[in-house]
Amino acid sequence: MNYYPTPESIELNRFKTISDFKWCVNCGGEVEFEWNGKLFGICPKLRKTPDAPLQMMISQIYVDDADRAEKWCDNADEVLEYVIDGDRLRDIITKVDVTSRTI
Repeated sequence: MNYYPTPESIELNRFKTISDFKWCVNCGGEVEFEWNGKLFGICPKLRKTPDAPLQMMISQIYVDDADRAEKWCDNADEVLEYVIDGDRLRDIITKVDVTSRTI
């Protein structure tokens, strides 16, 4: 079943502050959001390789070369440095349309 976010759910999911975002991903929350017509995903607590430490990964999704769009990060502050169309995520995280958020 496909989930289509409503304007109400997007507003409820929106991050009110940077601290709200950091708390969410530091606690293991998965996030999908849209900015400038592009969809992005954040997956915390992943391992790039079986013996690697736990990290967070952010990437544009539904693109031909997602590997080029991904960034592996050690913490939420590094995720916030991800650049989308010239904007750091830190500067736009309270403005993006959060289409899905697990925490």
